Formats: sequence, C-alpha cells, structure tokens
Amino acid sequence: MAVSPNQWTERTAPSLDDFEQIAAAAFAALPPEFRALTGNVPCIVAEFPDEETVREMRLESEFDILGLFRGVGLPQGAANPHTGQMPNMVWLYRRPILDYWAESAHGETLGEIITHVLVHEIGHHFGFSDDDMEAIEASAERGD
Repeated sequence: MAVSPNQWTERTAPSLDDFEQIAAAAFAALPPEFRALTGNVPCIVAEFPDEETVREMRLESEFDILGLFRGVGLPQGAANPHTGQMPNMVWLYRRPILDYWAESAHGETLGEIITHVLVHEIGHHFGFSDDDMEAIEASAERGD
C-alpha cells in the first residue's frame, strides 16, 4: 500500500517498543520447526550494540551490525544450560536496521528486514546454509 507524501509528514521512526512488536510478529511467522530450535530465546531490541560487542566483533562503527545471536544452540547442549551460562538471546539493533532500511535501494519493508535479520542470526548460529535460510524466509512470507 503506497503512502501519500502528506502521510509521511506525520510519521515517526518506530520506537523500541514498536520494534519489539514487529520482531515478535516476525518470529511468530517463522516456521515452527525453526522457532523450536531456539527454545524460548528472548529477542532483545536495543538502539545499538554495546561497547563490548563492538569491540569483540571488531566493528568499525556501531552501524556495522544489524543483529546478533548470543548463546549456545540446542544442538550444542543449551537444553540444560551449565551453571553461570547466560541464556540464549537474539539482539536486534534498531538504529542500524533503520539506517539500512532508509539507505538501501532493495525495496524491502522494515518487517522483511527484521525477519531477515532474525532468520540469519538464528540460522548462522545453527549452521544453516544461505539457501536454507532463504527457504525459511520464503516460508514465513507465505505463512506456511
């Protein structure tokens, strides 16, 4: 649905709460088998990655990363976390995602980008191929 130029003058960028709602809907639309891999992994939305993440990932800028999966996946033993082990988490970084959405000429919606980031952060962690992740995204788009 196209938005008239006048409608844009009253719009604001999605807030952290808006992003959390979009991410929850995107996660719920993923195939159940894929969601099951993550257990009840929380999806945390932050403005930017923290300084430790920027340093660990050797990023040139806090805009260089859209999301991150931290933790140990179920195939690696996360069903019974070790004492002191942090829980699995998926991080989405609002400002870098908005920047990517605004600057790119790909024509993707914000929801599609968030879905893509979720699938790739979770999928890479579990060793899925790019083809596997494309199929998961397509399944989510079709509502399979």
